[in-house]
Amino acid sequence: MKVGICLPYMKAGLTRDDYLQWFQRVDAGPFHSISCGERVHGPTFDMRVLLAAAAACTSKVMITPTLYVLPMHSAVQVAKEVASLDILSGGRVQHVCVGYGGRDKDYAALEAPFKGRYGRMDTQVETLRQVWNQQEVIPGGGVIGPAPTQAGGPKLLAGALGPKSIARCAQWADGLYAWSGNGEQGELANAFQMADNAWEAAGRDSKPYRLGGFWCSLADNGAQRLYDYVYEYLAIAGPEIATMMAESVHRSSEDTVLEALDNAQAAGCEELFLVPATADLAEVDRLGDLLLRRG
Repeated sequence: MKVGICLPYMKAGLTRDDYLQWFQRVDAGPFHSISCGERVHGPTFDMRVLLAAAAACTSKVMITPTLYVLPMHSAVQVAKEVASLDILSGGRVQHVCVGYGGRDKDYAALEAPFKGRYGRMDTQVETLRQVWNQQEVIPGGGVIGPAPTQAGGPKLLAGALGPKSIARCAQWADGLYAWSGNGEQGELANAFQMADNAWEAAGRDSKPYRLGGFWCSLADNGAQRLYDYVYEYLAIAGPEIATMMAESVHRSSEDTVLEALDNAQAAGCEELFLVPATADLAEVDRLGDLLLRRG
């Protein structure tokens, strides 16, 4: 199982030097890939800019957006961004995760309609592949570059949760980005089984790529900081749900992170993203050491 790490894109006050140190430490470690999510509200950094900086400052790790909330954006613009990132990283954008998102205020801030996002993404995926295959989108307008390093562009992974959305994505996705906040084997295995069933029902010849992720922290006072991070992340859903989820997450020691890694591997993850709760460099160093010892 390949293991990557997510950048701390939601922390306020981070500087250029903070990120440079993260890029260097991640690239020097045993990590397979580096990722970043997308949020509009809050003190969040822009996913595209941050991953472009990571691509310029690293040479080894894969670069994976996790994920584009695709219906908030122009598909053509996303296609150009991803192809540009792929070229500037030296072909290290092998997968791109796309999803529907559930934050209507993020949509509103970008002046994108929240309603109809499911059907919109189906057509947007077609546009992405048109652009990456150097096919005209506007008749007579010519192709839209740059052409990605991989013919046809990176593989598309669906960030979907429920059976209906997974079944919908099975028509076009190359795999699934399954999420279990506490790294539980049953949750991940169930998501991958739904994907297998959906791919079969859709008549797909290939099996879906299996990417997973969970929250964790090996920073000092990690248990409390993990709780605070998850609560803040889910506060939009209301205090009851945020409290329930924050109390359910406990991967804040070496033993518990190792257990979650074993859970993910047993569930069939081909690749996994660790999502640290803090921006401390200790997260990178301690998680990297743990992976080396795990082998």
